[in-house]
Amino acid sequence: MTDKYVREGKEFITIRGARMHNLKNVSVSIPRSRFVVITGVSGSGKSSLAFDTLYAEGHRRYVESLSSYARQFTGKLSKPDVDFISGLAPAIAIQQKVTSRNSRSTVGTSTEIYDYLKLLFARIGKTYSPISGKLVKRHTVSDVVDYVTSLEEGMRFLLAFTYQPGEGRSIADALKILKQQGYVRLFDEGNVIKIDDYEPKKENLIKIVVDRGTTGPADEEELSRLADSVQTAFFEGRGSCELIFPDHPEYNQVFSNQFSEDGIQFEEPTVHLFSFNTSYGACPTCEGWGSVIGIDESLVIPDQNLSIFDGCVAPWRTEGMRTWLAEVIKGAEKTGLPIHKPYRMLTPEQRDMLWKGSRYFSGINDFFKEIESNLHKIQYRVLLSRYRGRTTCPDCKGSRLRKEAHYVKVQGYSISQLAEMQADELLRLINSWTFEPHEAKIAERLLIEITSRLQYLCDVGLGYLTLNRRSDTLSGGETQRIQLTTSLGSSLVGSMYILDEPSIGLHSRDTERLIGILKRLKALGNTVIVVEHDEDVMLASDYLIDMGPGAGSFGGQVVFAGEPSELKNADSLTAQYLTGKLEIEIPKVRRKPLDFIVIEEAYQNNLKSVTARLAVGCLNAVTGVSGSGKSTLINEILYPAVLRALDLPGEKPGLHKAVHIPKKFIKKVEFVDQNPIGKSSRSNPVTYIKAFDGIRELFANQKLSMMRGYSARHFSFNVPGGRCEACEGEGIITVEMQFMADVHLVCEECNGQRYKKDVLEVKVQDKSIYDVLEMTIDDAFDFFRSIGADRIANQLKPLIDVGLGYVKLGQSGSTLSGGEAQRLKLATFLAHGGNSEPTLFIFDEPTTGLHFHDVKKLLDALNALIAKGHTIVVIEHHPDVIKCADWIVDLGPEGGTGGGELLFEGTPEELLQCERSYTAKYLAKKLIPAGV
Repeated sequence: MTDKYVREGKEFITIRGARMHNLKNVSVSIPRSRFVVITGVSGSGKSSLAFDTLYAEGHRRYVESLSSYARQFTGKLSKPDVDFISGLAPAIAIQQKVTSRNSRSTVGTSTEIYDYLKLLFARIGKTYSPISGKLVKRHTVSDVVDYVTSLEEGMRFLLAFTYQPGEGRSIADALKILKQQGYVRLFDEGNVIKIDDYEPKKENLIKIVVDRGTTGPADEEELSRLADSVQTAFFEGRGSCELIFPDHPEYNQVFSNQFSEDGIQFEEPTVHLFSFNTSYGACPTCEGWGSVIGIDESLVIPDQNLSIFDGCVAPWRTEGMRTWLAEVIKGAEKTGLPIHKPYRMLTPEQRDMLWKGSRYFSGINDFFKEIESNLHKIQYRVLLSRYRGRTTCPDCKGSRLRKEAHYVKVQGYSISQLAEMQADELLRLINSWTFEPHEAKIAERLLIEITSRLQYLCDVGLGYLTLNRRSDTLSGGETQRIQLTTSLGSSLVGSMYILDEPSIGLHSRDTERLIGILKRLKALGNTVIVVEHDEDVMLASDYLIDMGPGAGSFGGQVVFAGEPSELKNADSLTAQYLTGKLEIEIPKVRRKPLDFIVIEEAYQNNLKSVTARLAVGCLNAVTGVSGSGKSTLINEILYPAVLRALDLPGEKPGLHKAVHIPKKFIKKVEFVDQNPIGKSSRSNPVTYIKAFDGIRELFANQKLSMMRGYSARHFSFNVPGGRCEACEGEGIITVEMQFMADVHLVCEECNGQRYKKDVLEVKVQDKSIYDVLEMTIDDAFDFFRSIGADRIANQLKPLIDVGLGYVKLGQSGSTLSGGEAQRLKLATFLAHGGNSEPTLFIFDEPTTGLHFHDVKKLLDALNALIAKGHTIVVIEHHPDVIKCADWIVDLGPEGGTGGGELLFEGTPEELLQCERSYTAKYLAKKLIPAGV
């Protein structure tokens, strides 16, 4: 154990003897209330130090501090393998994982912005009648008196209330009772009549006069009398009274203290009225989900480039249904509906007319009502099933709220309108609002909370998100930055924040904002510890800890700890790349495209009719700031469109005109994403690359195996035979705890080794099958080479080539990060797909979680694929990958509605001339020093 990087004092968090995973008795001090970056090559032990040691111990100590009653619900947390940690603060971990799979959770609810908006609308929201647009107000006695005194002097008025006799009581009986109560007159058909002279009619509504007077200024006695009369009128009229001006009926006014207008009783604004997660506020049709099973517009109109005349309505293309189309065409001229314009270019009003119909023709909704009325016929049931799917709720239009919530507005906007805006647009709007003094006092604190959180969202590069965006549709990086926004909003001090690569998915422009956020979190008095590979984040830190020197068994040591400025004296891979001693070289020659893939007029999500080209036989980088439309263009349009063009099964492509591919050079397409390699804990790298078959055969061919009659299946933990049956080859026993998290215990039968003792006695060079599965890929490669098992070693080589040498052969696939899973898939293609037909490979941010040195290995692997005749498309922010690309497609200029434009397509050198591109600005730092 070395104390080289240990500092004493209260201002440090000191770790001594950390041995989690591959950590080799690490001792290091981390300065408190500072911005600290832990870096190093992939698998060097960064996460083991930050999360499995620091956070795990901080979390365990917090749980131990709870009462015994509270601890029974949390379970016992095991102590990390470390001698001791001093100076530890309360720990908060913000990781990349998508934490919410609940489709009710949104960006607004997870950042608490929506909660403050609900309170704002409940406190100062004004309700407007959907019929007349009038403000709905609960009137008081003062409102009536003020109205009378505000009018010009001398106009006669009557104060009356509408009397409705109870059930079973005649009007004559009612009038007799009213007379006994002291009422003398009533108002009927424009005349004031004495109750004694009134002849009852069949109608059961009569207006009883409470008082008479004239408008204008009045003395205190007159005002007091009028106020008493109004109070009486409200009481007798069940909350409603009326001022009648016989000579000036235009001034007649009805007042109500019942919060009603236009004959409608409205709901008074409360917080629950605006909550779609409660039965009170949720839309009754979709129950707060925002979508229902119904007629799916995307199925009815599969190609929005077609016009009504050309048959954009799919069910009307058949011979038997053409009469519906003919009726629309015939009536279109009278309604002004353009039948030759593409459906996507129709205005919302014109689309509405096509769906709902008009007086001259029946619409699509009428067509499906007709179909539904004939469901006793099987052909109609089949027809209807083709066009049903999950679609936006027709009542709440996806807002999830009951209709009454939309009547309440602040500054002319309903809460659902605000939730549909992008965070940056909403921030600008709210900052422009002005309130009356009374409202301003109520709203002041709420607006501070709302605008500060919106500003944080924008600062971490998420200004393009809307508040109603579902949390389960966010990427891991977006989820982490939203958690960071929530943490900033809570304004905690004296805590220890541990973040796992928050720059993932961020353009270099947005990384600068992120650094500002991290420094702001530090300024509050917190210790900010970031596991990171980004060069800008490292250089901006106060303290840098570099793990290494290698990965896996070659890592697990602190090779440098100090200020970034001192790094130049360190002997580590990180130092060599940051100081320029090592670098990812710019290709001497850019490859020339063999042909082009053309995406024509893409307009899905925020794309603005983008037509872009991708170079065949080259490394293509699709770039742009976060939210500019990269994933939409490639993942939602290009990939499914190429699948369809090659007659392969896949999802329906996003909205676009056409995708043209040169089939001579593209025979297959592979989308290499960051999803886990398997949902089961049994999936692991060695089974995924098909190397386990050879390993099992090797063990089955040993003398002891042959003597005992063991076959290759005895060395599989997935089938009965040689596996431990107590845990069925899992190595752990899972105990279900019902409402609590499941507890995972090491199997007592096999002690976590997965196999029966007899099977573990079979060894190759003193290594059992369990020992081999516990090896890192680097160690396993050397082991199999040393015993002459070159076929197995060659299967493992691609994993080393993509920088996964530190991963254990038997490591559960569910524990691999998104970047590791993606590189494992890449290794499989290198091993098995290198000599296959020309393929289009699509990668979504393959540099996720990679050190400079690993990025270099990744580029070598991608170039190896291209050398074998394949085409690569990567969605990427990493400047070193962008500078090595042969062809760049840059989208922007901003995210969300401010993006979706094609800014540039061409070589990296040509991109530097594009003034609108943020990518060009940051790429120049990588290209210009090299003499370009």
